[in-house]
Amino acid sequence: MPRNFEKSDLSWSELKDYEYKKYNQLKKGDLEVEVSETAYRCPFCRGKKETDYLYKELLQHASDVGRSRSRGAREKAQHLALEKYVSKYLVVKDRSQLEPGTSSECLKITDHQPDQLLVYPWVGIVANIKTQRGEDGRYVGESGSKLRDEFRSKGFNPLKVHPLWSRRGHSGFAVVEFNKDWAGFKDAIMFEKSFEVDHHGKKDFYAVKNLGDKLYGWIARDDDYNSKSLIGDHLRKNGDLKTVSGKESEDQRKTSTLVTNLTRTLEVKDMCYKEMEMKYLETSTYLDLTMEQMDEMNKSRNEEIRKMQQSAHDHFQKIYLEHEKATSQLEARKKQLEEREKQLQYREAKNETERKKLHSEKIMNERASLEQKKADEKVWRLAQVHKEEKEKLRRKIIELQKGLDAKQALELEIEQKRGTIQVMKHMREENVEVPEKMDAIIKEIKEKEEEMDAVEALNQSLIVRERKSNDELQEARKELINSLKEGRTRATIGVKRMGEIDNRPFLAAAKAKFPAEEAEEKGLELCSLWEEYLRDPNWHPFKILVDKEGNCKEIIDVEDQKLKSLKNEYGEQVHNAVAIAQSEMNQYNPSGRYTIRELWNFKENRKATLKEGAIHLLNQWRVNRKRKRN
Repeated sequence: MPRNFEKSDLSWSELKDYEYKKYNQLKKGDLEVEVSETAYRCPFCRGKKETDYLYKELLQHASDVGRSRSRGAREKAQHLALEKYVSKYLVVKDRSQLEPGTSSECLKITDHQPDQLLVYPWVGIVANIKTQRGEDGRYVGESGSKLRDEFRSKGFNPLKVHPLWSRRGHSGFAVVEFNKDWAGFKDAIMFEKSFEVDHHGKKDFYAVKNLGDKLYGWIARDDDYNSKSLIGDHLRKNGDLKTVSGKESEDQRKTSTLVTNLTRTLEVKDMCYKEMEMKYLETSTYLDLTMEQMDEMNKSRNEEIRKMQQSAHDHFQKIYLEHEKATSQLEARKKQLEEREKQLQYREAKNETERKKLHSEKIMNERASLEQKKADEKVWRLAQVHKEEKEKLRRKIIELQKGLDAKQALELEIEQKRGTIQVMKHMREENVEVPEKMDAIIKEIKEKEEEMDAVEALNQSLIVRERKSNDELQEARKELINSLKEGRTRATIGVKRMGEIDNRPFLAAAKAKFPAEEAEEKGLELCSLWEEYLRDPNWHPFKILVDKEGNCKEIIDVEDQKLKSLKNEYGEQVHNAVAIAQSEMNQYNPSGRYTIRELWNFKENRKATLKEGAIHLLNQWRVNRKRKRN
């Protein structure tokens, strides 16, 4: 916003509209600026002391107020509009056209009284203009421009000639406008005198009955101004009454005002000159001091330049030495390249040997392909072996369970025997046969303990074999996972990353919420953000439930704020995808918080068994075998 309007309570655009409104009023003549031919008055300072200005003074006044910091915003806008109007539409009037005493000379050439009222601006009246009736019944006559040119040729210098028209047409009268200055007054007097000399003045017009074809003319006076005719109406609209002496005194007053203003302006300019002189002295002193400082700065700068030049010289010397070193290195490199060229020429002679070697490698690759086929068959056989091992393991587990039951029965029986011995120890004093029975029971306990040790050894052997078989099954499961592709495929059995978010619901939600060109990017960004949330160990949206049998179970907390906001914003499908991934992460890797690969049955959406994986691998092997045969 311009600084001129920064203190206003109105906006800058409103102030510009206000300025334009005032400018239009000045153009239309609603606000009076021109007081006389060479005097002007500010239409916005009427409430204050009224001052008449020359053209340049009025322009300077409008510029000063319009750019003042102490004036109100509306007042500044008014004067800016005045400045624009004055510079564009008013023309500077030259006062040098009339010398002092011109008004007196004009009075000497006429018998007019100084106090006689005349119409101002100076106006002449032409009567008895020849007219004729037209076809429409209205009267027409000579044009004003023709009369103006005729009067100019006689030396009267009229500005305009206005024929007066009534409802019947041309009235036979016309109004002649002259310049507003004393030269115009002189032309108007000469205009009247020329008609009076030919006895065609005002008195002759009203006295003669037969006017003939000659024109009559005179200068407009107060009786013409006050008459109730077309002439009076026109004069009252376009002028007023003034005496010659009043006009002369008005010019003198304006001249005095101009002299006063010029004197005041000179005084102000003189004060400004003195202030500028003081500022010049201050500036000169400041410049002398600045020049001294600049000399000191130049000395220090020259010293720094000398140091920089010395440093540059040293640096150049260093670069030159490095260049010499680099040149010697390049020479050595050139010799190495020449040796390399010789070696390459020598190797070129071995190309035939290399081609033979490549041919042999090709043969080896074909053999490797055959080995790969054998490896596929080996994998199939491995799947069959693991299937058999699993069946054996199941039978061993059953045998181990039976052995464990037998061990528990033996332990129970031994404890019973020991209890019987304790009872017999108390009965030894009362019954002579008790020691014999105790010896028999102790012998029987030892036999049972030996039998239990044998069962224990058998159980340990079965446990070791079970662990070994289980490790082999886990290794087989890992090999099976490594051999299958990850992700969702058309196959029923595959590999799934447990704890990984399914991005399909995110993409569908993004397509519904964002434009098509941004949907995929927004969906993937949202999915990546929630994968970061899943890896955060501090976020644990689970709660524990206890069923009727007293078993504890962890389930997703539906009241978790993050999950609730996700569900409300993107829908049920996105929420379920995050909840499933969180449950899988909590089940498979709650501490590491990274995804785990698992053998998966995509058809039934569950963990696949080793048997299902082996069958799937076997089916793939059969299909591939048929394709190779075909």
